[in-house]
Amino acid sequence: MALSIKPYIENKEKIHLIGIGGVSMNSLAELLLSRGVPVSGSDRLRTDVTARLEAMGAQITYEHKAENVEGAALIVRTAAVHDDNPEIARAHACGIPVMERAEAWGHLMRDYDNVVCLAGTHGKTTSTSMMTLMTMEAQLDPTVMVGSNLPAIGGTLRIGGKGCFVAESCEYCNSFLSFAPTVAVVLNVEEDHLDFFKDINDIVHSFRSFVELTPMNGLVVVNGDDRNAMRCVEGLDRRVRTFGLEPGADVCAADIRDENGYYRFTVLVEGKEYAKVALSVPGRHNMLNALACCAAAEFLGVPGDAAERGLNRFTGSSRRFQLVGKMPNGATVVDDYAHHPSEMKATLSTAKEMRFDRVLCAFQPHTYTRTKALFGEFVEALSMCDHAVLAPIYAAREQNTVGISSHDLAAEVPGAVALDSFAEIAAHLRAEAGPNDLVLTMGAGNINEVGPMLVR
Repeated sequence: MALSIKPYIENKEKIHLIGIGGVSMNSLAELLLSRGVPVSGSDRLRTDVTARLEAMGAQITYEHKAENVEGAALIVRTAAVHDDNPEIARAHACGIPVMERAEAWGHLMRDYDNVVCLAGTHGKTTSTSMMTLMTMEAQLDPTVMVGSNLPAIGGTLRIGGKGCFVAESCEYCNSFLSFAPTVAVVLNVEEDHLDFFKDINDIVHSFRSFVELTPMNGLVVVNGDDRNAMRCVEGLDRRVRTFGLEPGADVCAADIRDENGYYRFTVLVEGKEYAKVALSVPGRHNMLNALACCAAAEFLGVPGDAAERGLNRFTGSSRRFQLVGKMPNGATVVDDYAHHPSEMKATLSTAKEMRFDRVLCAFQPHTYTRTKALFGEFVEALSMCDHAVLAPIYAAREQNTVGISSHDLAAEVPGAVALDSFAEIAAHLRAEAGPNDLVLTMGAGNINEVGPMLVR
C-alpha cells in the first residue's frame, strides 16, 4: 500500500520536516500544527518563517544531524534533500518512512472537492495569488498554498474549507506530478531547470503528464498563445479551455486599454462577457495571468463580479514588481523575482511602458547551469534595459562546475558592468540613477537586499 501522510495526521504522530523553512514546506508545517500534529524540523538558518513556526510549537534544529529524526513517525523532505543527508540516512536505518513534500501535499489535496493547480515556467505565484483573491471574493473559502507572501492571507498558507484548494504547482523535479488537480492551469512552457530536465521536449512531456492528472469531469486551462503549452494538450482526452491575446482563444480580452502600463479590459469567456477588469499590477503578462484565472474561475462557478473584485484587489505579492521606495534624488526603486529570460523580458517590457527616463537593472543570475544554458537569452533580456549591473551568480543548490560568471554576461551586454558586492552595486546605482529613473533589482536570490540600501 502506498505511503500516505493522512494516517499520521489522524493519529497525531510526530512528523519531522527536513528543510522546514523552505517554500511550501513551512506551509505544510503550519497546516500540520493547525491540526494538532507534533512537528519537528531542521534547516540551515533561523529566519522569520522558522521563528513563526517555533512560536506555533514546532521544534526546529538549525543543523542537519542524524539524531534530529529520533522519535519521529514520518519524515517529509524537500526535493533538494538527498539520500546522503544524515537525517535521511538515519531514518532509513531506523525504518522510519520518508516521503517528499509534493507527495504529502498531493495526499492532502485529495480531501478537497475542487483543486486548482497553477503551473508554468513563470507566473505561478502571481496567478495563484489572483486565483486566491477571486475565490475568496466568491465566498468559496479556499485553502491556499502559494510560493510567496500574499498580504491578503498573511503569508503563504490559508486554511479554509474542504470545497476548494488553490495551489502553486512547480515542475522542478516533477513535483507537480504528485498533485491532484481537478483544474490544471498551464500558463506557459519554456526551457528552465535544465539541471533536472534534459531539454524542452522533456519539459513538455512532464507538463503533459501533469494535465493528464485531471479527472474526466475536470478542466485543463492552457495558454493558446504558447506553442509548447499547446503541445502539452495535443489529442488530450480531457476538456481543454484556451486563453490568450491572439484570435481564437476560448477566453480572451476585448476593449483593451493601456494606462501607463496598467491594463483595463473586458474578459470574454467563449464569446460572452464575464468580467470588466482594471488590474492594479502592471504589464501585458499580468493580463494573460488574469485571463488564465478567469478561465478556471468561470468553470468553478465564480460569478463575474467576484472575479472582477478579486483581480482588481490584487496589488502584487512579495517580490513581484514590488515598490521598495524612492531614492533621495527621486528615482523609483522596484524589486522583482524574475530570473528566467522570459520573465525578465516581461518585467522589463512593463518597466519600459511606464514612462521613466531610463530603466537601470541590477540583476543577480540564479544558478550556474541556468546562466550557461540560457546565456544568449539572458544577454538579449538584459540588453532591453538602459543600464545593466550584474551581481555575482547566486549558487543556490549548485557548485560552479561549468566555469561561468556574471562578468561573462556583462561582457556581452552593451554598457553593462559586473560588480562583486551589493555595497558596490548600491554605490554604483546611487551615482548613476537620475530623478525620473527606475531602478529595478531583479533575480530569485537575495538581490532584494540592495533596494533598502538605496531608499530614503
